[in-house]
Amino acid sequence: MTARILEIRVLLDAYGVDDSEVRHRLEDLAKRSNNRGWWLEHAEQLRADYLDHISLEDDATHIRVWAQALVPGLLQTPAYAQSVITASSIYVPPERVGQLVKVREARQAKIEEGGAAFTAIIWEPVIIHPLMPAEIHREQLARILEVGDRKNTTVQVLPLSAGTLAGEISAFASFSFDAGPIVEAVTLENLRGTSILEAPEDLAAYTLAYDQLRSAALAPEASVQLIRRALQRSKDDAS
Repeated sequence: MTARILEIRVLLDAYGVDDSEVRHRLEDLAKRSNNRGWWLEHAEQLRADYLDHISLEDDATHIRVWAQALVPGLLQTPAYAQSVITASSIYVPPERVGQLVKVREARQAKIEEGGAAFTAIIWEPVIIHPLMPAEIHREQLARILEVGDRKNTTVQVLPLSAGTLAGEISAFASFSFDAGPIVEAVTLENLRGTSILEAPEDLAAYTLAYDQLRSAALAPEASVQLIRRALQRSKDDAS
């Protein structure tokens, strides 16, 4: 049984909680508590660890991603996602590829609707060295620029000049669930699936790692300029 919004408001008033952000967050949780997660419709076809990752995304107020080799899933176009899934080292039956692409698109609704603050740091080679057909890569760069222009989204590029930092820190995503950006969960992708870290020492380590990456990355404005130049070069090469 879950609390109704009216009950939440009565309790907040009784405890003297006046912070509008806190009230909105708790009321929103009450609204969603009775909603069955959309991803559960795919539960029989998706790994349990992937479902856990999607659940963290859906609950998060702040999502931060470090992308070392590929464009983050929350930014991928359908064509890019299909290329990634098809080329995965983990075999995916052809008939399931389309479903997985649709799941990835559904995950993106969280960002498109402004449901969370999203920050992505992407290593420069991901931007300037396409791993798939140029047309798909150009479409993907345009998508990054489009999404990065939203108020709730920040995209930064970690330049090659950052040295060995990109190689020292493997790709990961971190999640916060309150008004503040305190990291409360981290996910890591590997050949066996997704690992979730919640121990305080792990969260502290990945918080520090993200701060290091962000400090070494280009500012958002400079990152946008780099992506635009890469997109224009690709267009010029195609003409």
